[in-house]
Amino acid sequence: MHCLIPLLLLLGPAQMTDFQAGFAEADVSPKLGMEQPGGYGKVFHQSFHDACKARAAVFRHNGTTVALVGLDALGIDRRSVLRVREQIQTKCGIPGPNILIGASHSHSSGPVGMVMPGDYDHSDALVRKLAYDDSSMADLKYLETMEAGIVDAVCKAHSRLSVSTAAVGKGLENQVAFNRRFRMKNGMTMTHPGQNNPDILEPAGPVDPEVIVLAAWNAEGKLTGCVVNFCCHATTNPGGISANYVHYIEKVIQGYYGKDCPVVFLNGNSGDVTQVDNRNPKVHRKPEPWAEFVGGRLGAEALKVLLTLDRSAKPIPLATATKTEVMTKRPPSPDRLAKALQLVKGDQKKADPTEWAFAKETVLLNAQIQKFPTAEVEVQVIQVGPLAYITNPAEFFCDFGLEQKKQSGFPFTCPVSLANGCVGYVPTAEAFSDRGGGYETRLTSYSNLKVGSGERITAMGIELAKSLKPGPVTEAPDAPPFKGQPWSYGSVPPEIR
Repeated sequence: MHCLIPLLLLLGPAQMTDFQAGFAEADVSPKLGMEQPGGYGKVFHQSFHDACKARAAVFRHNGTTVALVGLDALGIDRRSVLRVREQIQTKCGIPGPNILIGASHSHSSGPVGMVMPGDYDHSDALVRKLAYDDSSMADLKYLETMEAGIVDAVCKAHSRLSVSTAAVGKGLENQVAFNRRFRMKNGMTMTHPGQNNPDILEPAGPVDPEVIVLAAWNAEGKLTGCVVNFCCHATTNPGGISANYVHYIEKVIQGYYGKDCPVVFLNGNSGDVTQVDNRNPKVHRKPEPWAEFVGGRLGAEALKVLLTLDRSAKPIPLATATKTEVMTKRPPSPDRLAKALQLVKGDQKKADPTEWAFAKETVLLNAQIQKFPTAEVEVQVIQVGPLAYITNPAEFFCDFGLEQKKQSGFPFTCPVSLANGCVGYVPTAEAFSDRGGGYETRLTSYSNLKVGSGERITAMGIELAKSLKPGPVTEAPDAPPFKGQPWSYGSVPPEIR
C-alpha cells in the first residue's frame, strides 16, 4: 500500500534556495485638516475618499532578500528613507540597499513636503515666514505615522515569506497618459498650453504605454500579490484624501483576486507625463470619473497580464546594485534673487499669484543652498529574474526611462521615479536649451539640480543594470509532439441526416 505524502511535507520548511514571496500593506492615511501636498502653497484636506497605503513585496532566494515598497505619497525625503531602512534592517534583517521605496506621487495624499520643518531655522524672519507659513510643509507627526507604516508593511511581508512561484509580463495601455509638454509655433516649449491651442506644433516628449506586472503565487496556486509599474503623474485627485488613481488599479485587481491580494504600485518616469490630453477636442472628465478611468483601465490591463502569466516558474536570480553620488544645485542669479526679494517684501495681494509663488521659491532656494548646497542621489537596481527595477529620486522625464529600457540588457525594465529620496523635477538637457522651457525647468527650492544631472542619473542606472545578469524569461512548457491521432469526437465529415 502506497502512502501519498504532500509535496510540501517532503520539502520541509522553506529553504534559503527556494524562491519565496510575501506581501503586506499598512494604512498611512493622513488625518482630516492636515495639509494636502502637490503645490507651492498651503491647501488642507477636508474630506476622505480612500486610504493611502504603504504596500510591500518581499522576495527571497539563495540568501538574498529584497523589498519593494509602493508608497501612496507625493514623495519621500531622503532622511525618511534612511530611518526606515535602518529600522527594517534591525527588525527583520533586510539590508538597507536591498529596500526600494517608491512614492506614487499622489497629489491627494499626506503632508510630506515641500518644506521640511527646521530646514530654514538658520534663516532670517522673512525666509522662515515664507517657508513655514506660506509654503506646503511636512507634518512631523504624519512622517512618524508614514515611516512606521512602511516598516510595518515590510516586516509583515517578510513574516509571510513562503515558497512561491512568480512570473513577469507586460501589456499596453495607451489611452490614459499623455506628455504635457509641447513645442509651440514661437519656438518655445510649453507645459499644458491648453486645449484647442492653435499654436501647438507637436509633443515635446514621449509617453511609455507599457504596463509591467510581477506576480507571485503560493504553493496552492493562489495569487498572493503583484507589483505594477506604469508611467503617469498621480494627479487625478478623485476628491479628498486618496491614493489617487492607484486606488482604482487595486480595486480592479482585488475585485477578481480578493482583498487579501496586495497591489504594489511603482510609478515610472512620469515627470512630463500626466492624464491630461491637451489635444483632446472634448471636455475633460471630472476628477473622480477621471481617476476611475485611468486606474480602471490600468487595473484591467494588469489583470489581463496576470491571467496570461505562467504560474509554474521561479524568476531567479535576485540581485541588487546601488550607487550614490552627491550632486550640486544651481543657485539663482543675483539679479533674479534681488527681484524676488523685492516682490515678496511687497504686498502679496497686489502681486500676480504665479509671479509671487516663484519669487518665494527663489528666496527659499537661496536660503536652502546656504545650508544644503548639494543633494544625495541614490540610483538602485533590484533584479527579480528577467526584470530590473531602476530607480531615481526625481520627477524624471519619460525619455530617460525609455533610454534605460533600451540599454539595460534586461527583457523587462521598470524605471521607478521618486524612489529612495526626492530631488524634484529633473528634465533633459534639451529642455534647458533655447527651444526648451516649461514648468518643469523652473528653478525652485524643490527642483534645482544642475543641468545634465538627468543624463548622469540615467547613465548610472544603465551601468548598474549592465553589471547584473538577467534571468531567463519564464514561459509555459512546449506541448508534446502530435501523436498521430486527432480528437475522435471532431474527426468526422459533416453529418446532414
